Amino acid sequence: MSSRMAALAAATALATAVLGLGAPAPAEAAPVAFDNGRAITDTSGNLMHAHGGGMLKVGSTYYLVGEQRNDYLFDQVSMYSSTDLVNWTFRNDILSAESDPDLSPANIERPKVVYNPNTGKYVLWAHKENGVDYGDAEVAVAVSDTVTGDYDYRGSFRPAGYDSRDMTLFVDTDGTGYLISAADVNYDLNVYRLTDDFLAIDELVHVFDGYHREAPAVFVRNGVYFLVTSGATGWNANQTQYATTTNFPEGAWSGWSNAGNSTTFGSQPTYVTTVQGTAGTSYLYMGDRWGPQWGGKPMDSEYVWLPISFPSSTSMSLTWYSTLNIDAAAGTVQGVVGNDDGSPYSTKFVNAGSGKCVDVPSGSGADGTALIQYGCWNGAPQAFTFDPVYPGSKVGSIANTATGKCWDVLDQSTAVGAPVGQWGCWAGGNQRFALRAAAGGGHLIVAQHSGLCLSVSGASTADGAAIVQSACTGAANQRWTVTVR
Repeated sequence: MSSRMAALAAATALATAVLGLGAPAPAEAAPVAFDNGRAITDTSGNLMHAHGGGMLKVGSTYYLVGEQRNDYLFDQVSMYSSTDLVNWTFRNDILSAESDPDLSPANIERPKVVYNPNTGKYVLWAHKENGVDYGDAEVAVAVSDTVTGDYDYRGSFRPAGYDSRDMTLFVDTDGTGYLISAADVNYDLNVYRLTDDFLAIDELVHVFDGYHREAPAVFVRNGVYFLVTSGATGWNANQTQYATTTNFPEGAWSGWSNAGNSTTFGSQPTYVTTVQGTAGTSYLYMGDRWGPQWGGKPMDSEYVWLPISFPSSTSMSLTWYSTLNIDAAAGTVQGVVGNDDGSPYSTKFVNAGSGKCVDVPSGSGADGTALIQYGCWNGAPQAFTFDPVYPGSKVGSIANTATGKCWDVLDQSTAVGAPVGQWGCWAGGNQRFALRAAAGGGHLIVAQHSGLCLSVSGASTADGAAIVQSACTGAANQRWTVTVR
């Protein structure tokens, strides 16, 4: 445990928000601190690669499975075990590119493992592509006699003939298994009932038609079923939404409601784990903070795990905590109250000439919104992420942490005076900026497609002055104080 984690764990008697339900944890319980929004190191000191994954519990042991990639291609589905949900031990690469010729090359994403009580076997499903493009849109199935064994690959197919991308598995309280997957190029979510052995599709039983949701996760609490999803914005984080029903899967289902902030604290859902113990039951949101958001690769991704609270029996909410105290035996998950807001980065850009900050007017989420300068404050319209194209690079994209939209020289203009706004992130040259040390202090921000510097128009000191690109001179209206991760 790091010194930071130890200090935070010791402080929880003074500042904790208990979000698990049921009685308080018994005095003899020993919560373990989980350091949030970071990579996880396993008990051997290696990075844990279990992204897009799922969890299952066997006895008192939790097993986490997830993606391990070679660059962007499939390498292994790796499995880890833990009894406290904090300290994870590598157990096995349960499926690998060498398991079958069909898997090399391939993309294997969002693997989930469930136990089938009818056959006594453990069954893995995942999203499968051919490693060249995303035209296959299939599910892959594998099976093992033991939870940590080498899984026997049974092939891939389109469920009931429908394309299938992001997916999850869910076993209901009556033992029936379901596949939930994004279909119709991510515009629909299909719910399929599995056969009794969980190896094939029995029937398509419900369609969420036209909502453009992906990254599904399902859990049930007190007879209410929650379907947690993200929007479809590639690697970039967005607003998590959920729907509920008391009649899974046919519904009627509620409408979609928001959980967390507009980027779900820089993460995308992958699973919800039920943590049941002697003092009650808690529900743990598990998300991935994908590395490609800041120019990294999937292997650079980080984990965002958050306790779920329930304002009512049919609603849920997510609050950011930089540290969790987890007592798996008691079934309690506590969020430690801290000072940060959950943004993966909290960069401000302060102009040397005016002392004012780059600002998204009114916090608008609209594409094409022109950036301005405004008096500095701690609001979301002035909080940005600098995402280097590779770790340590001074070239990258810059996105607002609330809207998720990237700085963009509008219309890809190379002209002096062209306005800088925000647009959906797409990694174009007009969304790539270099931070260069300026002779007068601070940084110049150089648009990579034009070679021009971001400036306050007319060297104005007024609120609302436009941010534009102009020939680099190093003048005060082109120099910015920048805090980079």
